[in-house]
Amino acid sequence: MLKSVTARDYMATYLVTFKTDTDVLEAVNSLLQYRISGAPVVDEQNHMLGIISEKDCLKAVLSAAYHDDLGATVGELMTKNVETVDADISILDVAELFLKTNIRRYPVLHEGRLVGQISRRDILRAFVRFVNPKDR
Repeated sequence: MLKSVTARDYMATYLVTFKTDTDVLEAVNSLLQYRISGAPVVDEQNHMLGIISEKDCLKAVLSAAYHDDLGATVGELMTKNVETVDADISILDVAELFLKTNIRRYPVLHEGRLVGQISRRDILRAFVRFVNPKDR
């Protein structure tokens, strides 16, 4: 019953996250080190504040190149309006969201706090496990 499988069942739970006061150079180094294209920005209680992406960081690159200023923080550059999903949403509903948007991963929230992230690949992994029960 793939309909009863939720985002919580397949989401990644060990995430790189940043605070708003993180220096952009530190964030870029982390993105490169962990080979990720972006990461959630959270407060001390793990409430989602935004996402910092490679594209957001490119703003700092241009600012440094044109204005000799690399003093930006994650909070100044992050995307603030982030689409999220609830931990208890069906992965079929998440799959439909992926088909309707260009988004490749959604932060997963439970009671307003970041608890994980679910990607297109996670949905595919759930599907394979469903059709091949021996791979569970």
